[in-house]
Amino acid sequence: MSSVVIEEKPVKMNMRSLRAVKPLERFLSARCVGTRAHGVRKLSSTSGSYPLVCIVGGGPAGFYTAQHLLKSHPDIHVDIYERLPIPFGLVRFGVAPDHPEVKNVINTFTQTAQHKHCCFFGNVNIGRDVSVKELQEAYHAVVLSYGAEANRRLGIPGEDLLGVYSAKDFVGWYNGVPCNKDLQPDLSSDTAVILGQGNVALDVARMLLSPLDILKKTDVTQPSLEALAASHVHKVLIVGRRGPLQMACTIKELREMVNLPGTKPDMVTAEFEGIAEALKELPRPRKRLTELLLKAAQGSAGSAQATRQWGFRFLRSPVEIRPSSDVTRTAGIRLAVNRLEGSGENAQAVPTGEVEDLQCGLVINSIGYRSLPIDATVPFDPHKAVIPNTVGRVEQVAGLYCSGWVKRGPTGVIATTMNDSFDTARALLQDIEAGLLKLSTKKLGSKAIVTLLEKRGVNSVSFLEWEKINAEEVKRGGRAGKPREKLLDVEEMIKIAKT
Repeated sequence: MSSVVIEEKPVKMNMRSLRAVKPLERFLSARCVGTRAHGVRKLSSTSGSYPLVCIVGGGPAGFYTAQHLLKSHPDIHVDIYERLPIPFGLVRFGVAPDHPEVKNVINTFTQTAQHKHCCFFGNVNIGRDVSVKELQEAYHAVVLSYGAEANRRLGIPGEDLLGVYSAKDFVGWYNGVPCNKDLQPDLSSDTAVILGQGNVALDVARMLLSPLDILKKTDVTQPSLEALAASHVHKVLIVGRRGPLQMACTIKELREMVNLPGTKPDMVTAEFEGIAEALKELPRPRKRLTELLLKAAQGSAGSAQATRQWGFRFLRSPVEIRPSSDVTRTAGIRLAVNRLEGSGENAQAVPTGEVEDLQCGLVINSIGYRSLPIDATVPFDPHKAVIPNTVGRVEQVAGLYCSGWVKRGPTGVIATTMNDSFDTARALLQDIEAGLLKLSTKKLGSKAIVTLLEKRGVNSVSFLEWEKINAEEVKRGGRAGKPREKLLDVEEMIKIAKT
C-alpha cells in the first residue's frame, strides 16, 4: 500500500516564496506532517487502496480509537477533526486540576497525533463547517467520538434561577473551556448543595473547599482561582437519591475528601443505620468504599481547626429550587425524602411523601451529561441520548461507527473509554478484513475536506500549531509557578497558532 512521500531537504524560504505556494499545498504540508525518519515524511492524502478513516472528536475516545487503528493496521490513515483548536477533550477540560497524574495520558495521545499516518484538524465543527455526509464521501469510514456536551436537566421549578449551575459548566469554568469562561458563578453564600454523588460531584466539592495554596500549584484558570480565593462557601452538601451502599463515587475521590486539609465531614448518623452490618455481604470494592464512608461519618466531630465542612445527604431527591424574596436568585432547595425498595446496586428510590428544606445560595446539578445529535443523517436515540449501534457499528449506516460516550452514554472512567474505543476500532478493522468498506473506491480524504474548509473560510489548526498554543500556555504558567495558564479565547488561540 502506498502513501504520498515527500523528500525533506534543508530549504530556506522567504515570505514571498512561501506566499507563492498554493494554499492547499501549504495546508497539507503544515497540517499533515507525521513523525520524521531518515529525512522522509509521509502525509495523509488520497488513496485508491489503503483505508482512509476520519474520527470526529479529539478527546479520549477519538484518540484511543485512532491509536488502536494505527497500531493494528500498517497502511491505515486516520484524520481527527476537533471542534476546538485544542485537542484532548475531557482529559484537558474534565479532569480535576489537582489530578495531574490522570492527564499523563496526553503523552500517549501526542504520540498518536504525531504518527506518520495521523493528521489532526482543530477548529473544525462537524455538522456546521462540514457535514457527516461530506465526510462519508471523502473517507472509507467515519467514527463519531464527539462525546456529551449537554447537561441532564433536573426538570424542577427554579432550575433556571441565578445560583443554579450544571456541573458541566462549573467544571468547564475552572478548567478553561472557552464557552464557560464568562460563567461567573455566585460564590457569595455560605452553603452549596451538589446534586449527585459521582466523581464529578466530589471534584466540584473539593474545588470549592480546597485551600488556595493547593489550587495555586495546579492549572486551574486564573479568573477561577481569583473567584475561589474570594469565595464565601464554607459548607458543601452532596445529595443523592439513594443510600450509602449505592453511592456512585470511587474510593480515590472519597479518600481525597476525607483527607482535604482544613475541612471536616458533616454527616447524619441516622442515615448509616444497618450499614455496618451489611459490610460482610458486599463485593470488595464496595466494601472498602463503605468502610471509608463509615469511618468519615463516625469522625464527623472532626478537627477543631477545620474551618470548612462537607457531607453527604442520602435518600433525598430535589423537587424545587427555592427563590429569594425578590424571586431573582437561589435561596434554598426542597428535597423529597426517599426510602429504598430492593437492595444492593438495583435498589430503587421511592418518595415517602415527606419533604425537607435546605438553605443555600449555590446549587450545582451533577446528575450527568447528555450527547446531542450531530447531523440529521445520523441515527440518534433521544431517550438514551446515544447513537444506536452494535459494538460501535452505527445501525443501518455502513461505514459509520461511534465510540465513547456518544456510543454507550456518559459513564465510566478514562480506562472505560479506552476499552470501549478499542472495541469500536476492532469492529472497523474486522469490516476492512471482510471487504465491507470497499477500499477499491478511490477516496480523497483530507484533500477533499481541506478544499471545502478553504471555500468556507474555516481556519483549521494543525497539531504542530496546537503545540505553539501549548508552549505559550506553559510559558505563561511558569511565570506564576503553575504547570500552565490555559488560554480561554478561541481567537487568541488561533492567532498564536498562526504566528
